[in-house]
Amino acid sequence: MLIKNIEQKIRLAFAVSLGSFVMAIVICFLCLSYASKMIAKERQQIYVLDNNIPLIATKSQIEDNREAEYRAHITAFHDFFFSMPPDDEYIKRQMNKAMYLVDASGIAQYNTLKEKGYYTNLVSTSSVVTCTVDSIRLDLNTKTWAFYGKQKIERPSMITIRSLVTEGGLQDIPRTINNSHGVLITNWRTIENKDLLNETKKLF
Repeated sequence: MLIKNIEQKIRLAFAVSLGSFVMAIVICFLCLSYASKMIAKERQQIYVLDNNIPLIATKSQIEDNREAEYRAHITAFHDFFFSMPPDDEYIKRQMNKAMYLVDASGIAQYNTLKEKGYYTNLVSTSSVVTCTVDSIRLDLNTKTWAFYGKQKIERPSMITIRSLVTEGGLQDIPRTINNSHGVLITNWRTIENKDLLNETKKLF
């Protein structure tokens, strides 16, 4: 384009300068945005040493795997509370672990069973109790759940299979050594625990 006079030259120079200035701002903004994203991504990673070999450990958000943690917490609690051999000390250790995972409703049920002589009877009859999970219904919106499982009570002369249905709520709490999932079971109650099968053992 042929510039015929000084006024046109000044306008062209102004337009070029303004365009360059705007382009520089846009480029700076894009660079800052990209750098911010890269920094945020880098902060999600830490490096750990395994036999002096650096490995990348990726940080994840707590919500990413929360459902699996809730299910694992519920399963662990029922295993601690309902699975036990005829050993007083072992039962006490299991109950101690279970009480870290539940609120006062768990202590109330434990005390009730203890007062009824449930644990004393297990030890005196050499009974082995195991708890297995069939399914867990979990509502993440209300943080309520229902546990469906079975108890197997094996005595020297008989095997008893009992249904086990319990329900309660969940409360997020800080993680500790004794509660690695950072969850507390609340308002826990047993809905069903009845005999499904009684089988007499064959004694030789």
